[in-house]
Amino acid sequence: MARGKILEGLVTSDKMNKTISVLVKVKFSHQLYKRSSVKRKKYKAHDENNTAKIGNRVKIIEARPFSKEKNFRLLEILK
Repeated sequence: MARGKILEGLVTSDKMNKTISVLVKVKFSHQLYKRSSVKRKKYKAHDENNTAKIGNRVKIIEARPFSKEKNFRLLEILK
């Protein structure tokens, strides 16, 4: 079993070496107003072999810090 959060998102940038930028959208319901909303957040993830490309749907997993902003690594490419 993997340790840490597993997130699913869309690759928005692959221009960095061994790094991808992933946009994760989380749908939630407002506690008071019961209105559906979407939160968006970008994460930088470690991609050892530079396999993910822009537009790919990927799974990333929380890992040790690779750099100042990079705390996730690529788990698998879905599409």
